[in-house]
Amino acid sequence: MIALGCDHGGFSLMKEVIAYLEKNNIEYKNFGCYDESSVDYPVYAKAVAHAVADGECDKGILICGTGIGISIAANKVKGIRCALCTDCFSAEATRQHNDANILAMGGRVVGPGLAVKIVDTFLNTPFSNDERHIRRISMIE
Repeated sequence: MIALGCDHGGFSLMKEVIAYLEKNNIEYKNFGCYDESSVDYPVYAKAVAHAVADGECDKGILICGTGIGISIAANKVKGIRCALCTDCFSAEATRQHNDANILAMGGRVVGPGLAVKIVDTFLNTPFSNDERHIRRISMIE
């Protein structure tokens, strides 16, 4: 189960992500927002982060205008490793090396075609389980 959250700046791109998830029969829970009315991104970041940290959802996807604020807010929750990605290489590396559990993107930064490829890469790349990466993640925690 994938936890989804966005603010008004990420709403349009989130619709593209939802279309990808539905096309690929990937279950998700949408924590909002639900239109382009101005909202406060920390509300959605925290809802998604808690759903992932508490085990309700396996991974999360967050989108705001730049992806910066929403990722900072999500990373305040214990156990969350939210990575802002603007390319597929970063999405792959953060899963392999950091075992990132939430992907953040910027709706005003990443176009829909690339965003879907980033999501696909993030969701389908496993953690390497290399000792050095496990050690480093425990240092972050």
